[in-house]
Amino acid sequence: MKEHWKKKFLFIWVGQFLSLISSSAVNFAIIIWLSMEHASAEVLAYGAIAAMLPGAIIGPFAGVFIDRWDRKKTMMLADSFVAICTLVMSISFFLGYEGLLLIYVMLMLRSIGSAFHMPAMQAAIPMIAPENALLRIAGVNQTIQSVSSIAGPALGALAISLMSIGNVLLLDIVGASIAVASLLFVHIPNPQLAEKAKTSMKQVWTDLRGGLLEIMNKKGLMWLFLFSTVVTFCIMPIAVLFPLLTLNHFHGGKWEMSIIEMMWGVGMLIGGGLISIFKPTFSKILLINTTYIVLGITLALSGYLPANLFYLFVSLTVLGGVAAAVYNACFMTVLQEEVRPELMGRVFSLYFSIAIIPTVLGLLGTGWAADVFGVNYLFMVLGGVIVLIGACSFFNRSLRKLGNKNAATPFADSTTKTD
Repeated sequence: MKEHWKKKFLFIWVGQFLSLISSSAVNFAIIIWLSMEHASAEVLAYGAIAAMLPGAIIGPFAGVFIDRWDRKKTMMLADSFVAICTLVMSISFFLGYEGLLLIYVMLMLRSIGSAFHMPAMQAAIPMIAPENALLRIAGVNQTIQSVSSIAGPALGALAISLMSIGNVLLLDIVGASIAVASLLFVHIPNPQLAEKAKTSMKQVWTDLRGGLLEIMNKKGLMWLFLFSTVVTFCIMPIAVLFPLLTLNHFHGGKWEMSIIEMMWGVGMLIGGGLISIFKPTFSKILLINTTYIVLGITLALSGYLPANLFYLFVSLTVLGGVAAAVYNACFMTVLQEEVRPELMGRVFSLYFSIAIIPTVLGLLGTGWAADVFGVNYLFMVLGGVIVLIGACSFFNRSLRKLGNKNAATPFADSTTKTD
């Protein structure tokens, strides 16, 4: 069933790369437009909430259907829906309506489409590739996202300088169309269901409970979710407010904003490349805990730097990108190794919702705090919390047991014996 998996991923990666780079350019162009037009942390925070909250709310229910539906068709329909939403927003800009309400509504609808696409994509990977290739595939995926993060902001900054925001949005439609077309050439098998799919709400709740029990019955997985949720709660406001740190604290402009976004992508490219080329032989949990600490330090120092040390801020951003890429690759691989294929869609959806919903609610306060106390102080406080979470993670015995299938270090062995 998993023969010729490399050819399948080649088609998927080409389509996803072009889709990601166009989405990255459009997303950054929207951020520049909002930042330059309104210069408010609250506006950016509300935009982030609109882009995340609907998907987080319906995510667990989406996961139930992802596990029952054809995953390839789910990805294609989700991409198409997002493209249609972008087209509506572009037409509205052409007609002269550029209100924030329209942007928020379209971002909410795009979030619903993404709630189906991302879990379906992650759940499809183990159905195509052998288990011993999952970490390297995660590394390649991170590399693709990283290249998109490098080229996307540069393309977005150039596009918003040469074209209206309505024209820039059309780039996302082209990218989504290519991603959908690339999936036409790929067969993605689906897991065998124990029984014929049912659509009653009672069965949906039963399936949702099954995904939750898959997490709760493994203490290590439960702790991984908990720590990751807290870290995401701290990272997301920082990610949203990165442009304002460049504008308000370091007194940069749109090109400085694009440089920071690109350097984050460079760091992720390096991290993803290292994971895809040099497959770690030690515990992936050890790597995750370490990346928490590294990422937290880089974010806290970024807020602490004086305004005249912008290029040191750039260097810290690269290091943070490396840590983020390694974390993402290891985290996704641990889930793909530990969760049964028939439950993977709902588990990924549950994770995205569990991690995002508290974060979205927190953005309501962090946007206000950034405007009142300063974005740089928010970076220092939240970065410090991430460092603390990383340090605490090393002392959790259940968590240390997780993800050691391919570990071969004294650390992993001793953990297994003593626990």
